[in-house]
Amino acid sequence: MKGLLAAACAALLAGCMGLSLQVGDARPGGGLGRGGPAPADVPAASEAPGKDSPVAAKEEAKLASVLETVERERATYRIGPADLLEVSVYQEKDLDRKVRVSPDGVITMPLAGTVKVAGLGVADAEQAVTERLKRFLIAPQVSIFIAEYGNKQVYVLGEVAKPGSYVLPTEAGLTVIEAITMAGGFSQYAAPDRTRVIRKKKGGSANIPIDVSAVTKRGDKSKDIQLEPNDVVFVPESVF
Repeated sequence: MKGLLAAACAALLAGCMGLSLQVGDARPGGGLGRGGPAPADVPAASEAPGKDSPVAAKEEAKLASVLETVERERATYRIGPADLLEVSVYQEKDLDRKVRVSPDGVITMPLAGTVKVAGLGVADAEQAVTERLKRFLIAPQVSIFIAEYGNKQVYVLGEVAKPGSYVLPTEAGLTVIEAITMAGGFSQYAAPDRTRVIRKKKGGSANIPIDVSAVTKRGDKSKDIQLEPNDVVFVPESVF
């Protein structure tokens, strides 16, 4: 009788132990997450701050300052050969043109004819075309937008070793990671996974987030996008 009672107790104890192990393993991926290692395929938590946090506000202020610097540089830009200009004349749609600056620095427009623009800022180029059109139109209003720079470049700014502008190779192209490498790589204060590309377009801009870890750690080259002329690669500061 004692032998039977002992056997029953042993079976009950074994059943309880089995139940405990089953509960402990119930979460997806194994374990309850208390003291045990996380599954290898679970990504680390994002370090991005909440969009309404003081850190996010500071980051946006820094980005605004960076873009303001880029715009100042563009405002002082002198038109050069191979630049593609969008020239529009107010209420004269037939005169609107996309024209490439020739090797000798001129563009050719209807009515205005050949106009020397190389070496001029945008405002001065607009005035040069305006003066030519005054012979045919009353108070013409000319606007010029640089659609493409002959000396194509991108900007890598923020937490990199050597922030600045870099020439965009004509044939090979340049990806985000390649551009950051050209700029000396990330600084010790960088937040790589919050890297973004600001792409200027006529009438606005696009803000493109870049998942750097997907490229560098998981080998997903599709996340390493090709840069376009005048793109701004911005690397924010890490949140400590």
